[in-house]
Formats: sequence, C-alpha cells, structure tokens
Amino acid sequence: MEPPGGFRQLSAVSMIREPVSMLSPGVGVMDSEVQQRPYSREWFERLQGVLGESACRKLGMYVIPDNFLLSVVIPVYNERNTLLSLLNRVRAVPVRKEIVLVDDCSRDGTTELLKELEQNPGNDALNTLSIQFHPVNRGKGAAVRTGFSRATGDVLIIQDADLEYDPGEIPRLLQPIIQGEADVVFGSRFLGDQPHRVLYFWHFVGNKVLTMLSNFTTNLNLTDMETCYKLFSKEIMSQIAPTLQQERFGIEPELTAKVSAIPCRIFEMSISYHGRTYDEGKKIGIKDGFSALWCIAKYGFQSILARRRIKATRKRAK
Repeated sequence: MEPPGGFRQLSAVSMIREPVSMLSPGVGVMDSEVQQRPYSREWFERLQGVLGESACRKLGMYVIPDNFLLSVVIPVYNERNTLLSLLNRVRAVPVRKEIVLVDDCSRDGTTELLKELEQNPGNDALNTLSIQFHPVNRGKGAAVRTGFSRATGDVLIIQDADLEYDPGEIPRLLQPIIQGEADVVFGSRFLGDQPHRVLYFWHFVGNKVLTMLSNFTTNLNLTDMETCYKLFSKEIMSQIAPTLQQERFGIEPELTAKVSAIPCRIFEMSISYHGRTYDEGKKIGIKDGFSALWCIAKYGFQSILARRRIKATRKRAK
C-alpha cells in the first residue's frame, strides 16, 4: 500500500535496485546495460556522486570486479516445493556466479526436476548451472563437500534450498571479502537488526549453547555458529576443503573449527531468517544436536592444537 500523500518510502535494498534516475533529478536512462548493472563501477560512481562515499558503504553499495566469480553451493534434499523459487532468487543476485546444486538422493520428485534443469539449465551472462547427484542419501555435509569439490569461484557460499535464507543479502555479505577486509564471513541470525521469524524457544537455546561451546574451543566470539550462510575466499577453502569429513549437520561446527585453526580474518554480519516449522519441512533434530556436540569437541580440540603449533612456530621464528 502506498503511504499517504503518494510518497513511496525507499529502503536500502530498493535504492540499490531502482534506476539511478529515481535518486537524482536529471539523471536519465543509462547509456549501456553495463552501466545499469548493480555493483559495476559506473553504477557505483553514479550512486556515490548522489549519496556520498560514507552512505554507499553503509548501504552496501560498492564495486564488484567484472572478473569476479561467486560459487553458490546448494545442497538439496526433498525440496521440490521450494527449489525453483530459491533458484530464481539466486539467479537474480546481480553477481557473476556458478550455481552448484547437489541432490542428495531426494525422494519427492526433486531429482527428476533437477534432471530437467540439467537438460535446459538456462545459463546466461551472470549464471551457470552445475548439477551433481548422489546415488544414495548421505547428508548435508556430504552434499556440501561435493559442491566444494566442484566449485571454482573466487568466493564460495553455502545456500540452503528451503527459502529460510534470502539470497538477496549475498552482495552485502560479500562486501568485506571483496574489499579485502575479511577472508571468511558468517551471516548471523541473532545480531538483531534484520527480520527473524519467531519459532522454537528450545531451538534458540540449543543454538546459543552450541555456539558458546564452539566459541570456547575455537576462541572466536561468534553469535551464530550454526548459520547456513558461511562465505569463504578461494584461498581459505582450498586449505580446509580436503580435510572436511562430516556427512550431516556436523559440517557446521567442523567448518567453524577449521577456519579458526588457520590464520584468517573472520567477520560476522546480520542476516534475516525465515525459518520453517517441522510441518513445513524442517529436517534438523535433537540427534543432530548431540552430533554437533561431538563435532565441537573433536574439531575444537584439533583447533586448539593447531593454534598452539602456529603460536610455537611464531615464537621460534622470532
């Protein structure tokens, strides 16, 4: 509904997506498709001229190099009802990317849907599709590992196929890595300034406990270790991908422990969260919580030893 008086309120996201002519009188239709593409240098320089450098930075407006490639790894299991909607949202992200879908032996028709997509992937200038199939169900961690092994981008991100996480927020999460400030970015559901669907109290408590225990072993101060949205530079992923072992949801504490064990810059940024109920298809359960505890202990201990070795090596080098 339009606000009284015919004025339309502009959010930060709408300002990014609307034509620049909305933001400044006298700025007409841009000369080329390149100039209109969000995150191109021409687009950024026009916005910077209108809003200023500080405002652009706060609103997540910056330049993504033309040769940059993002790998979006999507583990898929029984997500026929949401997969196409999610895929359309990922495709719409104005970043050049390869989308690596890994079907973990779905049984609800998702596999057949992906085989149709494989025949007609709809690749374009910003999107290429790669689809992998597991012959047996192995778990999210196994699907993520398969996706990482096929990914070739400068930055890798994990994207669930269930619409709980909004792909429209990916460019904002990329900013610290592209601007050389971070090597790894965690998207936190609990930093508090983004919409968050209200669901299960004990899930919230469980997440907080697991994050606290993970932080205790990794010496990080994360607010959301179990988040799906984890972004890794290609250099960092090349170090940890060959060592990953977890088949199911234990991949989350394993990834966290392994990035904590190598010298890298880790950032955390707020994200929205549109969680599902179990009736809507949520899959994680109490068994996975106990598995996470074991993974926190196992990989956290390995992280402690690795950090001690690094510290000892640095002392000897002095």
